[in-house]
Amino acid sequence: MAPVLILQFMADDGPAYLGTWLRQHGIAADLCLAGGSAAFPERIDGYRALALLGGGMSVNDDLPDLRTAERLIAQAMARDIPVLGHCLGGQLMARALGAKVGPSPAPEIGWQRIECADSPERHDWFGSDDVHHVFHWHYEAFDLPAAAVSLASSPACRHQAFAVGPHLAMQFHVEVDDAKVRLWLSQAEPAYLDAQRRHASVHGEQRVRDDNARYLRAQQRLADRIYSRWLRSTNVS
Repeated sequence: MAPVLILQFMADDGPAYLGTWLRQHGIAADLCLAGGSAAFPERIDGYRALALLGGGMSVNDDLPDLRTAERLIAQAMARDIPVLGHCLGGQLMARALGAKVGPSPAPEIGWQRIECADSPERHDWFGSDDVHHVFHWHYEAFDLPAAAVSLASSPACRHQAFAVGPHLAMQFHVEVDDAKVRLWLSQAEPAYLDAQRRHASVHGEQRVRDDNARYLRAQQRLADRIYSRWLRSTNVS
């Protein structure tokens, strides 16, 4: 069976739990790193699904790999090849669908509470729980595309996730594992410390570490559901 295509935009933003889940289910994947030796392909041909990871850049930056990613999103959606976007990846999906992406009303870093919409699509992707705690690290956010169904929101960021048929865009990072969060904390830049002083939605390092122990396992159960739904139409159980 054809592999999944994973687009990685930064060296420190790998697949983490997404890679673990794919291996556990025996699903082949091609991982392409922006600027690396395995360049982003120009066509989605030969792939069963597309996943996009996060990154510290803006989707509005003039970077060729971002535009290639948008073209791949458009190709996949036109052919009903399921697309899944994590944070920057979700923002790229929104931009590819004509929605605005810009500074978030408030940045979110750490484990944040999201409230789910009451819709069939939300139940399909996120299950019956009205509230989830999920991991964020973002300064920008997407508006809701015209064709999309809003699935969740938070006090700091109105649009946390949207679905368009078999495609899901998220503002948060269900792919993190403990090692990935610890790596990001170890590389935190001055912008993080400045945002922490100015926004209650930006959590300090110790709180993030404590909340990892509290919320990570539940988020990975949510990720199990999301990833299974993402690949449902490709005959993956």
